[in-house]
Amino acid sequence: MKTATMIQKMRTMALGIVVGAGLAMGLPVSTATADETCMSPYMAKITGQEDFVYVWTLGVEGIGDGQDKLVTIDVNPASPNYGTVIDSLSVGGRNEAHHSGFTDDRRYLWAGGLDTNKIFIFDVHTDPAKPVLFKTIEDFVSASGGVVGPHTMYAFPGRMMVTGLSNNKDHGGRTGMVEYTNTGEYVATHWMPTDGDLLGAEKGGKYADGYGYDVRVLPRKNLMVTSSFTGWSNYMMDFGKMLGDAEAMKRFGNTVVVWDLHTRKPRKVLDVPGAPLELRCAWQPNHNWCLTTTALTSKVWMIYEDETGEWHAKAVADIGDPSKVPLPVDFSILSDDSGFFVNTFMDGKTRFFDMTDPHNPKQVYETVIGTQVNMVSGSWDGKRQYFTSSLLANWDKKGADDEQYFRAYHWDGKELVKQFEVDFYKEKLGRSHQMRFNAYSLFASNNAIESGTRLASSD
Repeated sequence: MKTATMIQKMRTMALGIVVGAGLAMGLPVSTATADETCMSPYMAKITGQEDFVYVWTLGVEGIGDGQDKLVTIDVNPASPNYGTVIDSLSVGGRNEAHHSGFTDDRRYLWAGGLDTNKIFIFDVHTDPAKPVLFKTIEDFVSASGGVVGPHTMYAFPGRMMVTGLSNNKDHGGRTGMVEYTNTGEYVATHWMPTDGDLLGAEKGGKYADGYGYDVRVLPRKNLMVTSSFTGWSNYMMDFGKMLGDAEAMKRFGNTVVVWDLHTRKPRKVLDVPGAPLELRCAWQPNHNWCLTTTALTSKVWMIYEDETGEWHAKAVADIGDPSKVPLPVDFSILSDDSGFFVNTFMDGKTRFFDMTDPHNPKQVYETVIGTQVNMVSGSWDGKRQYFTSSLLANWDKKGADDEQYFRAYHWDGKELVKQFEVDFYKEKLGRSHQMRFNAYSLFASNNAIESGTRLASSD
C-alpha cells in the first residue's frame, strides 16, 4: 500500500506540474476525472476515467478485523495497481454501513451507519488514494429531534442533506431529512408529511405515510423528491423472518413526496405503492422527470411534470416477473438519459432498459452478475459499470449464495464484459455495499490553483 501511495503521489505531482504550467501561461486546463451519474447536480459534471472507487463496507464478525471500513480500489487501467485494493480504513465496530456521498466541493465523503446512527466524514482530497477520518457525528438522533437511520448523503450548495429511515419513538418508518453544513454542523430537520400533519402538502392519493429513503433534485424546476422504504424494526430484522411476518410486511412505504427545493416545504404526496427506493432524475434540460423502482412490486415508476406544471407518478415498466418478487434494488441512469441499468437482488441479475421513449422503457438486455447483487454505479461516459453485493447484514443470502464482491465491467452499448473482481471475503474485508468514484487529477488541479494563488500573493 505504501508503494501504491507513492506511485499515485508521483502521478499527482506530474499532473500538478502540467496544470501549473498551463495556468502560468494562461492556457485552458483540462482534467480527466470521472463521476457517477447518480451524483448531485450541484457537483461539477466531471468526465473521463476514474482512478479509484471507494466501497463502504460492512464488517463481519470473524472476518478480518470485523469492523466497517472504507475500502479503496484502483480502477484506472493505466495504473500498475489496477484491479487491486490499495487502502482500507476501519472506523470501529459494526454500524450497518450503508450509503455515502460527497460534499459539493468533493473534499469530504460522508458515510452513515443505519443501526448506530453514526456518520463518518472522510477527508478524500488530501490524498485520494488514502482517505482519513476527519470527523464522526455521534449525536444524529438527538440533534435532529429523533430521526433514526441516516441513509442518503446528498450534496446541496455548502450543505449535506441526510435522509432518515426511522425514528426513535417507535422505530417505525416515519422519519425526516436532516440538513448539515459540509463539515458536520447541524442546520435543520425537515419532517416527512403524514396523514396527521401534511405540513401544507396536497395529498395526491391514499397515502401520506411519512416514510423516507432517498432524495434527488431538479434545480431548474425548483424540485426536490423523496422516496420511502421501512423503519429500523424491519431493516434490522432477519429477511426470512420478516417475509413471514404479516405485520412487518405492512410496514413499507408507498409514497414519493414532491418538495419545494428552495423552501424545503412538501408540496404534494404521490402514491407509489410497493416501497420506492433509489431515485434518479433526468440530466437533459428538456426532460422534466425522475425515476424510481419499487422493491415489493418490481416496477419502474416515473415522477413527471405535465403541461400545466403539475407533478404526477405513474408505473411505466415491469422489472422481470413481479410475481416472483425479484426485489429491485439499485439502478444507474445513463448521463444522456437514453437508458438505465437496474439490479434485482434475489436472482442476482442486472437488466438494461432503453429509454428512447421515456414514458415507455423497454428491457433490451439482462445478465447474471452473481448469486446476489445490490449496488450499480456507472461512469459518466457510460463505458463502465461497477457492481457490489451486500443489501443489509440481515438480508444478505446465506451459505454459498452469500457472495461478497466488487465487480467491474465494460459496457459497449450491447453487453457487459467483465474486467476484474475483488472477493471481499477472500480479502477479509467484509460485505461490500455502496460505491463512490474519485480521481487524483481533480485535486491536482485544485492544489495547483491554490499554489498559484499563494505564489501570486507572495509576489
